[in-house]
Amino acid sequence: MAPHTRAGLAKALTAPALALGITVGMAAAPASAAVWNSCDQWGNTTLGGYTLYNNIWGSGAGSQCVWANSGTNWGVWANHPNTGGIKSYPNSKKVINKTITSLGSLSSSYNVTVPSSGAYNTSYDIWDTDYDYEIMLWVNYNGAVGPLGTSQGTVTLGGHTWSVHKGSNGANEVFSFLRTSDSSSGTVNILPILKWIKDTKGWFGNETIGDVQFGYEITSSSGGLDFVTNNLTVSSS
Repeated sequence: MAPHTRAGLAKALTAPALALGITVGMAAAPASAAVWNSCDQWGNTTLGGYTLYNNIWGSGAGSQCVWANSGTNWGVWANHPNTGGIKSYPNSKKVINKTITSLGSLSSSYNVTVPSSGAYNTSYDIWDTDYDYEIMLWVNYNGAVGPLGTSQGTVTLGGHTWSVHKGSNGANEVFSFLRTSDSSSGTVNILPILKWIKDTKGWFGNETIGDVQFGYEITSSSGGLDFVTNNLTVSSS
């Protein structure tokens, strides 16, 4: 299994590189109709309150381009070699900036079209404002990819059943929740997951949640593969 190390680099990049993402809408449209696209390593834009980020951060990466038809419909074409190590995390981000106890709700709906080949995960990446803690929610994954840390068992939270892993990359703690079966669409109630980490496990305190990101952590996509976010919404109160 490929080691999960992107968290450490994201920590090192801090807000400028990390703080980039977006959300996604209904029917997928062809990339040729896109209102924005970029093949730049750190290409980014903001649409409808979400920031979209190409984010090619890993060593040995190939080529990758991101496109967006709107703030709620975007996708990625990636051609990364069949080698180990995460190459990129193209993602959309919404800023929350609320403590866990002050949140009345935090949820997200997603609808994606992902390839049947390659090595990747489709995941939420949730950070506190100091980037001390990273919470990953994998809704589907394929190929030689795996979470950082050790198994903490299985738990049902937020409308899904997850296999939980806990670890550290030396810069921050990483809590990974892997859905026990792949899903291409659904709704995740994120707040109960944060409260479970805080209150039931005591792994952190009343952290201020900064970013909720959603995207594709790609290890390999040889020959060129398409990842499409048909719909993504993140809402909080």
